Amino acid sequence: MLNMADGLARLGALAENPVVATLSRAFADAGFELAIVGGPVRDALLGRVTHDLDFTTDARPDDILRIVTPISTAQWDIGRAFGTIGARVQGEQVEITTYRADSYDGVTRKPVVEFGDSIEGDLLRRDFTVNAMALRVPDIKLVDPAGGVEDLLAGTLRTPIDPEVSFGDDPLRMLRAARFSAQLGFGVEEATERAIEKLRGTLSIVSPERIQGELVRVMQTDDPVRGIRVLVETGLIEEFLPEVSALRLEVDEHHHHKDVYEHSLTVVRQAIELEHRRNPGAAPDVPLRLAALLHDIGKPRTRKLEPGGGVTFHHHDVVGGRMARKRMQALRFDGETTDAVAKLIELHLRFFGYAEGAWTDSAVRRYVRDAGDLLERLHILVRADVTTRNRRKAARLAAAYDDIERRIVELREQEELDSIRPELDGNRIQEILGIPPGREVGEAYRFLLDLRLDEGVIGPDAAEQRLREWWAARG
Repeated sequence: MLNMADGLARLGALAENPVVATLSRAFADAGFELAIVGGPVRDALLGRVTHDLDFTTDARPDDILRIVTPISTAQWDIGRAFGTIGARVQGEQVEITTYRADSYDGVTRKPVVEFGDSIEGDLLRRDFTVNAMALRVPDIKLVDPAGGVEDLLAGTLRTPIDPEVSFGDDPLRMLRAARFSAQLGFGVEEATERAIEKLRGTLSIVSPERIQGELVRVMQTDDPVRGIRVLVETGLIEEFLPEVSALRLEVDEHHHHKDVYEHSLTVVRQAIELEHRRNPGAAPDVPLRLAALLHDIGKPRTRKLEPGGGVTFHHHDVVGGRMARKRMQALRFDGETTDAVAKLIELHLRFFGYAEGAWTDSAVRRYVRDAGDLLERLHILVRADVTTRNRRKAARLAAAYDDIERRIVELREQEELDSIRPELDGNRIQEILGIPPGREVGEAYRFLLDLRLDEGVIGPDAAEQRLREWWAARG
């Protein structure tokens, strides 16, 4: 819980930061106001680590540039049209923006930039009250025109003005509600939530790239499930990722199966726990987390009700992989992330054949080959996919996966499993068979690769003999 005394002490410490002190003196000497604004103030009150320093001032861009130039090692004015000047002060990057009083046309997210005269007016145009606070420096005065401190104490996300007006101005703020809910662990205030439900269709004016960026930020938090619930419960996710809400399969009285939506959220949580355990200190693995969220999206499309109350989802892994690829391309994800998520979904069921009966060394080699550099992520996803409450079954599956990981390590040590290649390369194949480069060389290469996967290392001479026999059998 927020302790105001401690929070105010942290604000005092923030004001004493050497960068803040340098800037505040310079602006005061020039006769202008300066305040730290937004996230740094919120995080200082909450006792969270502050990464970036953002400032607001009544100085216009030309004045800002004039003030910061003598006290900074670099300056950039790429945001000058929006009132923002960047600088590097004592090795730290900062942004300083003139008070704004923008208006929106309701057709695009681009505001008509208007500079304001008061910090209070600037703060009221921001997304949520907890981000609409500022700390004046050097006099150290908290400016909170919309009750952000009260909302911090209550753990609530609320817009500083009527939420329909706020979201109508900038629909991306609706996605930020999910992000800050996940990031801060806050709930969304009822009127704010109703406004999201009502205005969700206006997200259509936001570019796919911006939507993708907010989704990624949700998935990078320690508890993305909280943000996903906000997106689903308000219906906002229908506008850009409807496959997730479709996981809430309708259950009739005769056909029973687990709740695929809740199962998927549990898989996300468990994947994150395993991610932290197996790779401590690593950055959030967004492709893994997206694969965990989307791994069963093929189920609604492949669902079949069987006589006697059974339900099947044959090939939902393959179907889901294709669906994920299409959706991620629509959201303009890069090719590497898209390929990783789609492939993890396609492979996530492969292990369960192992749990039902031990694989040959050949099958283990193929599992590793097919996973490629996604193998560690696949380990995590498959383990996270076990959400059964049957302790005996869960223990059996965990033991089976322990076993396959052990065998992979053993085989890797024996034959460098990560870089499996045929024992004869393309040039040698052409020499032995007396053929030029072309389709037949590729077919011979694949024959030798399958031979390597099935039988392991047999030596170049034996590989040549088998290749000649294969070629002769082709006629």
